Amino acid sequence: MMYNGCLKKVLLSINNNQLPLKSNSMSEIVNKESRSVVSFFKSLDRISESIQTLANHRPPLGGEHYMTDKEVSTRLKVSRRTLQDWRTNGQIAYIALGGKTLYRESDIQAMLERNHRKAIG
Repeated sequence: MMYNGCLKKVLLSINNNQLPLKSNSMSEIVNKESRSVVSFFKSLDRISESIQTLANHRPPLGGEHYMTDKEVSTRLKVSRRTLQDWRTNGQIAYIALGGKTLYRESDIQAMLERNHRKAIG
């Protein structure tokens, strides 16, 4: 995904300069609509999605997923300073291990459910 845009820009700049890139048959000019180029970008998108999935995957430890303060703050859309305040006030469960703060995903979910307020009506 992130490479897709960069490579498309390179390809478009090549096409705008009308450089005569040749395909395997050596008789067809390669441009952004060429079957081989479209196929290449589709393959690149699939590879990029697979890499992104692998990069975000964390195996469970003892059946539990743990998150860093950065991951929790991103997911909850709060600052890391707010998380620190919540820890200090006992509003959020956490694990302090060797200078690293970790949160159980199940604890975060439980906190959200405890604080959920249903709409009136």
